[in-house]
Amino acid sequence: MNSYYGVVGTNPSMIELYRLIERIANSRATILIRGESGTGKRAIASAIHEADPNRKDKPFIEISCGALPREIIESELFGHAKGSFTGAVNERKGRFELGNGGTVLLDDIDSFSLDLQAKLLRVLQHKEFERVGDNKTIKVDVRFIVSTNQDLEKAIADKTFREDLYYRLNVISIDLPPLRNRKNDLPLLVDHFISLYSKENHKNIKNVSDNTIKTLMSYDWPGNVRELENIIERAVILDTDGVIENDDLPELLTGNGLGFFDMKIGNDANAVVSLKAALKEPEKVYILRVMEEMRWNKMKAARKLGVNRTTLYNKLRKYELLVK
Repeated sequence: MNSYYGVVGTNPSMIELYRLIERIANSRATILIRGESGTGKRAIASAIHEADPNRKDKPFIEISCGALPREIIESELFGHAKGSFTGAVNERKGRFELGNGGTVLLDDIDSFSLDLQAKLLRVLQHKEFERVGDNKTIKVDVRFIVSTNQDLEKAIADKTFREDLYYRLNVISIDLPPLRNRKNDLPLLVDHFISLYSKENHKNIKNVSDNTIKTLMSYDWPGNVRELENIIERAVILDTDGVIENDDLPELLTGNGLGFFDMKIGNDANAVVSLKAALKEPEKVYILRVMEEMRWNKMKAARKLGVNRTTLYNKLRKYELLVK
């Protein structure tokens, strides 16, 4: 079995994960999915939904918490009554109500404000809420899955995340391995994405050269499966002979331009680079390229990188890129 409800991988850690999903799929317990950005948290949430015989034919609602503007987030989640605020010309169902009978994924749960966390806690405990501007209590039957790439225990210590909400969310916890820890799945993932994007772009890609596979295997994949997907999509689009070669890959991987193999510290090209600093450099370069592509629009760049704006800001500050 190379895939499980659309999740690709045969690494022992993934097989163990599939077995866990089989055991928990038809429960009503809240599930917390943790993992680095790009590890496939949404895909796992979707697999849980599909594996649940009672919910698979009902809605699967994905909510990117970090991308919702603060001023409209409650209306998006809970809905609103007609006339509850300027512009509310009609009654509107929120996403929790639209997900009734199915599954709701709350991605980047760490981005919720403390007051919104309190309201979410009530929904998780009692499966009820009121629309904005309305006193009528609405009850829903929703299976909640939440995901994060942040350290929630640290957020609790920093007083930015409620401890009682954490315990309510952490009934069942799933930790997704980064791609660098399951590289034996990389050829399967490459084949999967080539098939997907060949069809989408009307291309006929026959195979991938051995050298290209070696190049992909030697990379540390700070952006995980999402980064691999983006790179294979690019390679499929650029390819001209039906075989993915190294020249179809970005310079970041091949070392022909600015990247890991072309690093210089300060003005001294012979300076010794620590292993820790070297491993971080590909992420810095990738973020810089995306920022330039998005013309330094942080919202668009965060969306493309698959992180929330706070995470992107912290990384820009970490790599001293905020001067741009």
